[in-house]
Amino acid sequence: MWEARAADGRGAELHRWVHEAALPELRGAAGLLRTEVFTASGDRVLLITWWAGEPLPVPDPPGELLGRPVHRWSFTSEHVE
Repeated sequence: MWEARAADGRGAELHRWVHEAALPELRGAAGLLRTEVFTASGDRVLLITWWAGEPLPVPDPPGELLGRPVHRWSFTSEHVE
């Protein structure tokens, strides 16, 4: 899971960067099963990726788009219904 907060007024640019730069870099990677992009208040963008095997890191956006450093978390699926 990858989450970034945009610099003031730059949420749309950050969202566009995820679609135009981050996702294309991940597409076609071995083991990538699925991606989902979410937006939230505070000009935040969240990217969740599902992998079979070791995930590729999501690149960092240009620094001028960020209001704070990117946050990253790795999870292991334990139960699905």
